[in-house]
Formats: sequence, C-alpha cells, structure tokens
Amino acid sequence: MIFPKDDPSSVEHAASSLSSGKIVVIPTDTIYGFSGIVDVEMDSQFHTGDRIRQIKGREETKPFIHLIANPEDIRVYTNDTIPEELLSKWPGALSIVVRVKPGSPLESEGKTAAFRCPDDPWLRSVINAVGAPIYSTSVNRSGQAPLVDVAEIEKQFGSEVDLIVFDGDMEKDRLPSTIVSLLENGKYTIIRQGSVILEKPRKSFFSRLFKKH
Repeated sequence: MIFPKDDPSSVEHAASSLSSGKIVVIPTDTIYGFSGIVDVEMDSQFHTGDRIRQIKGREETKPFIHLIANPEDIRVYTNDTIPEELLSKWPGALSIVVRVKPGSPLESEGKTAAFRCPDDPWLRSVINAVGAPIYSTSVNRSGQAPLVDVAEIEKQFGSEVDLIVFDGDMEKDRLPSTIVSLLENGKYTIIRQGSVILEKPRKSFFSRLFKKH
C-alpha cells in the first residue's frame, strides 16, 4: 500500500503500522528507508530487525541505525557522554555509535548501537507517536544500490512490506548519514563520511568529554 506523506493522517497511519510491528518504507531526511519498531520491551515478539534482514537478503549483516525522536532520548540507551560538537548536529544526518547501557533490551543486538535524530519534523512526529526508536536502513537488496524511485520500490518490495509512505522520488546521488563511533580511546572516529562534514577529531579534547565505565 502506498500512502502520501502530505496526507493529514500520514503520521497516525505510519505510526499505527509501525507500532503493530509492520515493516514500513519511510522517506527520511537522507533517503528512503526500511523501518520497523525496535524491540525495547523485553517481551516484544515483533523482531522487525530480523524481518527487514530477510527482505534485504541473507547477506545483510550490517547493524541498522536506530532513529529517535529527540536528541536526549539517546541517554535512555547509553551511559556514554556524547560531545556537544556531535549533539549540536542533531536533528541531522549524523549517526552516532555508542555502547549500549547494561541491562538495556538493546543488548540483545550487541554491545553497541547506532542512533540518529533525523532532521525531519514529520518523521520525528512518527517516532514520537510510536513511543520507541525505529530501525532505518536503505531500501535495496543486500549489495545493490539504494532505491530512490517509489515506483521501483513498489515493484521490488510492494509485496514484502506493509506500507510505503510516498514523498516523491529522491536524487540518486543523495548522501546518506555520516556515521561516527565513540568507542575508541575516548575520542570519536568517522566510520562513514556522509552529508554531515566533521573536522578531524582531537584526542585531548574528546578524552575530557568521554566518560569511561
């Protein structure tokens, strides 16, 4: 099903689908993405991350980005202190890899997780209505280029997803988010250079800001 983003009920429609464990193709501030609710409840049976991997293909092993509605929401899932230089880029196309807080439901995904607060009020409203982070990963089969044409997305994945939110076709050369990691020696490292340009980190500066555990 294709549903227009500019419809007055699109936030409610997308949030309802995500909250019930459905897989939705959503336009973000970077590119179209597969999305599903993150299992933040210990007894959740949605496992949308596994379903998205099945859709993308058996070779898909990369961790997904967790989209959050507000910058401060990341503190629910990590004890790491995030430098203001990075937080000031939110909302925006910057994904930050942090260590997962002990005891968090996200521990089942691994010791680290990537978070991003998108620069799209509509998308943040959807996430806020869901009441939990949502996964985001490019719309494509594993190893292939991300799809930006909605007609092609519907052709390839229409039978495998529950909803496609339409916001027009996107530019093919649109950059994804920049990804940084806070996990090495009290400083951040750039994992992927995307649309947000960062200066080369200075170890002495970030060592003072990074809280060790």
